Amino acid sequence: MAEHPPITSFVHHRARLTEGQQAAWDRWWSVRGRDVVDLPSWDPAAWFGRTAPLILEIGSGMGESTAAMAAAAPEVDHVAVEVFEPGLAQLLMRADDAGLTNLALLRGDAVALLRDRVPEGSLDGVRIYFPDPWPKRKHRKRRLVQPDVVALVASRLRPGGTLHLATDWDDYATQMRAVCTAEPLLCNTASDESEGWIARPGWRPVTKFEQRARVEGRDVHDLLFRRDTSGPPSDHRP
Repeated sequence: MAEHPPITSFVHHRARLTEGQQAAWDRWWSVRGRDVVDLPSWDPAAWFGRTAPLILEIGSGMGESTAAMAAAAPEVDHVAVEVFEPGLAQLLMRADDAGLTNLALLRGDAVALLRDRVPEGSLDGVRIYFPDPWPKRKHRKRRLVQPDVVALVASRLRPGGTLHLATDWDDYATQMRAVCTAEPLLCNTASDESEGWIARPGWRPVTKFEQRARVEGRDVHDLLFRRDTSGPPSDHRP
């Protein structure tokens, strides 16, 4: 039987940049952006000029919530991994408008980044918001949140670090909960009465995408898991 191709964090869709996005790309990509395949090492301290709590977001989309969360938590450094170039360019525009200095952008596959570049126990948090749901049953094997990927993410979290997921697809939410619950390094932070879900944290902005999901009648599920090892609990936002 032929093996399935490895899971990646994206599907590459080519799209042209708007004039504004192109201008932002030309001005800021060499300053704020890096390509995963060309990344010589994982060195956030050099990127940001400081050592601070570090959050990795897998799939930042058009960057609306990413920029807002970075602006709301200047004491935390944020790394956004995305492959969609218009989204990265739009995020560059948002970062410039907000004067953000705690945000770096990486273009490429987050799974390869975690596997080949990010050291174990080095992240304070990982965020996976509204990943591609691959709704057709025959395509669900392509979903990002699978046991091997979750194990990889968990290994890169420091003791007490968190994995925060959100989706508006019920069956994917159930899959996420099951996969993360089965990972030995993680424990669910939700109360027993909540069936494993948490309420949307106030610091996670509601994007236009999420608003549309609600209008279309899809519930949004948030999950928050913590790396359950001997280190101290996180003092920072997940």
